[in-house]
Amino acid sequence: MTFKGGIHPAGDGKALSEKSPIQTAPLFDKYQVIVGQNVGKPPKVLVKVGDEVKKNQLIAEADGFVSANLHAPTSGKVSAIAEVPGPMGAAVMAIEITADKLDQAVEPMTALDWQNSDPAALKARVAEAGIVGMGGAAFPSAVKLSPPPEKKIDTLVINAAECEPYLTADHRLMVEEPEKVVIGTAILGKILNVKEMWIGVEVNKPDAIAALEKYAGAYGVKIASLKVQYPQGSEKQLILAITKRVVPAGGLPMDAGCVVQNVGSAYAVTDAVVNGLPLVERVTSITGEVVKNPGNWRLRIGTPVIKAIELAGGVTRQPGKLILGGPMMGFAQRTSLVPVCKNTSGILLLPPELSVEYTSGSCIRCGRCVQGCPMNLVPCLLGCAIESEKFDLAKENHVMDCLECGSCAYVCPAKRPLVQHMRRAKAEIRRKK
Repeated sequence: MTFKGGIHPAGDGKALSEKSPIQTAPLFDKYQVIVGQNVGKPPKVLVKVGDEVKKNQLIAEADGFVSANLHAPTSGKVSAIAEVPGPMGAAVMAIEITADKLDQAVEPMTALDWQNSDPAALKARVAEAGIVGMGGAAFPSAVKLSPPPEKKIDTLVINAAECEPYLTADHRLMVEEPEKVVIGTAILGKILNVKEMWIGVEVNKPDAIAALEKYAGAYGVKIASLKVQYPQGSEKQLILAITKRVVPAGGLPMDAGCVVQNVGSAYAVTDAVVNGLPLVERVTSITGEVVKNPGNWRLRIGTPVIKAIELAGGVTRQPGKLILGGPMMGFAQRTSLVPVCKNTSGILLLPPELSVEYTSGSCIRCGRCVQGCPMNLVPCLLGCAIESEKFDLAKENHVMDCLECGSCAYVCPAKRPLVQHMRRAKAEIRRKK
């Protein structure tokens, strides 16, 4: 199962950590919980400096339909509510908790018998637990589970492709906790009342496919074996590969009768519904050629990235670049003091030889970007239009449908900053609108 376009990044780096079992991080002295960890409106802060909090306590409440709850990762005192370095480069507001090292938790939410529960109650629990898309987008999961009445959803797709180079956190989660992943899928399927439930996994993860298949049949879940091809994990490409349906230009997965959720989100749904636990931790790959002991760690939300790197033994030499996420769609960081968020799938440290500076050239009209674009766009035309600030021309040629996957920039022999061009055009179009 696959799609047209895409690329095959050479030397995907997964071997560094794919065999490393998930380890649980110890308690740290401080956690800086960024308030806006979701797409949409940031939640409303409920605590103040000096307050004592317990693990799993609600510290910021969803403020609107597209918003998400936020919970304390440990017990301790709120020592500050101030700006910290954010993963997107700008300073952001965060709730700093100084841990008391007792790790006392509030009472869990009431466990639900999901097979006999009302779908509305299950969806409310997903919202209460603060679950978002953990593959990178951080879109509130409960919102995705609330399609308009006119959108008839019949298929649920779980994105377990993990097509980004280097990242193996989802892989290890499927190998070590397959039943919780499958149960979470079944719970999401019940909320949506779908006919089909799929978990899409690339074929370079045979151990994960085998682990999931042990439980999938009992819950009516199907496992789709996907071709190893980037960006196989993108929603529209995943839907096309598995269902052969095309999401219309400018449309959403629900326009093709589908809802897509990340495998980490499905796991978190099981924790919320079956165990009554909110989302306060996630599995993250700490990897790269300069990391001493690359691996996968269960990190609490708000963990300083520098502390996470220390868990992996630190670095063997000065890294050339620090990226949160993968090398294709992740964001380079200017500091290691940024905290871990709900969507921090990877902490990647690249060596200097893989992060060299370069000067971009003029487009030579080779067409490689056109062949590689999984959305059938013409990136060379878009890039030239945007350089000339012809944003209306870019809009006419569907720049808003760009995934920002980086396939075009990866294959461009002129080293053109095509992804940055696309982001700039989108921002200008949205600003004008």
